[in-house]
Amino acid sequence: MNRQKLQGKLSPVTTDLFREKGYVAFVDVFMALGYLDPKDYRDWRMKRVPYLERVIRVNLNTISFIMKSVRKNCRNGGCRESWTGYKSWGKGPKVTLRFSKSGEAAIERTYATHFLKPAKMSDRPPRAQASPESKHVDPT
Repeated sequence: MNRQKLQGKLSPVTTDLFREKGYVAFVDVFMALGYLDPKDYRDWRMKRVPYLERVIRVNLNTISFIMKSVRKNCRNGGCRESWTGYKSWGKGPKVTLRFSKSGEAAIERTYATHFLKPAKMSDRPPRAQASPESKHVDPT
C-alpha cells in the first residue's frame, strides 16, 4: 500500500479509537490497520516475544511513517501526550516491555506515548455558581 492510501486509512482509525477509548495508542493503531495481530500483542505482553517490532507485519519505514503521521495529526488536533508504561502480564515479576530491537530510549518513549482527546469546553461540567443569597445564611 502506498503512503497516500495509508494516510487515508489513518484518519478513520484514529477517529474510531478516540470514540471507543478516548485516546490513541500506537499498538491500537497497528492492530486496527491489521499490521499487528491481537494474539501477537498478547504474546508480547506475556514476554513470549522479545520486542514488539518483531511481530508487526510491515517494515520499519512503514512503522515510522505511521507513527509520524499519527503524532503529527494528533498534535495538530490539540491532543495531549501521555507516556504510558507497558509492563508484562502473567505470573512472575512484571518487567518493562521493549518495543524496538535497539531498545533506544527515544524510540521506546515514542511507542509508549498515548494521545488523549482534547477537552472541549462543551464537554466540561458547568461550574457551580453561588447565588448572592447563599453566601450568608442567617441562623436566626
